[in-house]
Amino acid sequence: MIYLDYQATTPVAPEAAAAMRPWLEEKFANPHSPSTWGREAAAAIEVARGQVVRAIGRDDGRFAFTSGATEALNWALKGTALRQGRNRIITVATEHAAVLDTCEWLAGQGVDLTVLPVGPDGLIDVAELERELDERVGIVATMLVNNEIGVIQPVAEIARIARARGALFFCDAVQGFGRVPLPLASCDLVALSAHKIHGPKGIGALWVGEGVALAPFLHGGGQEGGIRSGTLSSALCAGFGAAAALLGRDDVEPLWAIAREAMVDWRLNGSAEARYRGNLNLRRDGIDAARLISEVRGVAFSAGSACASGSGRPSHVLAALGLTGAEARSSIRLGFGRYTSEAELHTALGLINDAAERQL
Repeated sequence: MIYLDYQATTPVAPEAAAAMRPWLEEKFANPHSPSTWGREAAAAIEVARGQVVRAIGRDDGRFAFTSGATEALNWALKGTALRQGRNRIITVATEHAAVLDTCEWLAGQGVDLTVLPVGPDGLIDVAELERELDERVGIVATMLVNNEIGVIQPVAEIARIARARGALFFCDAVQGFGRVPLPLASCDLVALSAHKIHGPKGIGALWVGEGVALAPFLHGGGQEGGIRSGTLSSALCAGFGAAAALLGRDDVEPLWAIAREAMVDWRLNGSAEARYRGNLNLRRDGIDAARLISEVRGVAFSAGSACASGSGRPSHVLAALGLTGAEARSSIRLGFGRYTSEAELHTALGLINDAAERQL
């Protein structure tokens, strides 16, 4: 199987798997126990915390491990949305479902929600954001790199405008962390996920800037600095830390060039310039993407977000670009990265193109 679904999840790095193994086997103790083994497990978590914090480039603020990005996204929004005097959220139509659905839930609790549109390139109009911002806006939420189309939003500029008006800025950096520069100095809250950077599934993190008041999302023992409850997995933390320590070593430009040349009969969805080049979202008229995926059994790729697969809903991201239902159904997403060889990419693209031709 040739794996081209890096936006859904990344292969676990051997170094991350090795870092996890002792804490899954002989060193299995609860890291919140005062026993000797428990203290060893707790120390491993702090080593991992330091590795991730060094990778993001800021050792101020607060950093809390979570069960994944979905928890981090929910926590950031629900923990800040009801600030006194600021009862409004602004987000973007192409955000991950975990953000949009959380914002819709908050709207049901009385929060005023504004969802900004994007252009055909997938980018927001920053001038429209400026027009929408007022003193009631408590938080602006924008992802760094889109999970379906790879488009990079101008996060630093969006954050500058939001914070100048007194709003917090929250960045979903799940797809961008380690792939593109993370403008952390511009952010008040940042969500991360381990399994998008060659770490394990089931663990993520939320970074919270200095001075940001954040209400707890999970209540209980307050194991993470008193603000996040739940027993941490030393193994998952260690895997996250080891994966974070490897970041910055990937070069997807040669793979992007190969893919663009091979897929010349396909049209690119979203901006070609403001884009992470390990994500290629393409469409071709007359193609049934679902059928294509099932027919090319030797290649793992997708038609969009793994989180929305099986929901029966068309891609809200492609719809936000202005694509018709037929155009969305003829779109595929190819994701590649650290462990993708040029030879296997050539092979995979050939198989996809051959299957596409059989449909026409």
